[in-house]
Amino acid sequence: MRGQEPPDQGAAAQDAEPDPEGVARTIALRKLNAAPQSRAQLAEAMAAKDVPDAVAEKVLDRFTEVGLIDDAAYAEMLVRSRHGDRGLARRALAQELERKGIDRETAQTALEAIQPEDERDRARELVRRKARSTAGLDPQKRRRRLVSMLARKGYGPGVALGVVDEVLCRDDEQFGAHPFPETP
Repeated sequence: MRGQEPPDQGAAAQDAEPDPEGVARTIALRKLNAAPQSRAQLAEAMAAKDVPDAVAEKVLDRFTEVGLIDDAAYAEMLVRSRHGDRGLARRALAQELERKGIDRETAQTALEAIQPEDERDRARELVRRKARSTAGLDPQKRRRRLVSMLARKGYGPGVALGVVDEVLCRDDEQFGAHPFPETP
């Protein structure tokens, strides 16, 4: 019965199984063209499109060899940009690197670029900026909100409380009020 076989003409006759290596290269190039990616992110994208593991590894190895994939450079760029733009602390950055498939050693090397004093300075800057918009709030509520904002960005309680108290005390000295009035 002729109707069961592939047709001799038209698009169905010309459609062949795509080359898995070509599919893998296309996926990687599209993802890398849109934004920097880690090797693990690219492998995940390929797996989602059913690229065989061996083919994905071969393409990823080649892309790494020619410098299109560089997890160390990607980790350094991510740490620098997320710390500078969003004010994320080392702890939050370490979690983000882990989510993106960066190994611990590479992540640790990238995180060494942020010194404790840099982290504290960035926290202070974030609190100063946010403190302006909370100026009319109850002092305890204001303090809680500022500490929570830093906690969401990965800052530890010691840094968060210290920086918030420092900024609020400085503001209150400047304006002649005490940030934490005595409660009867």
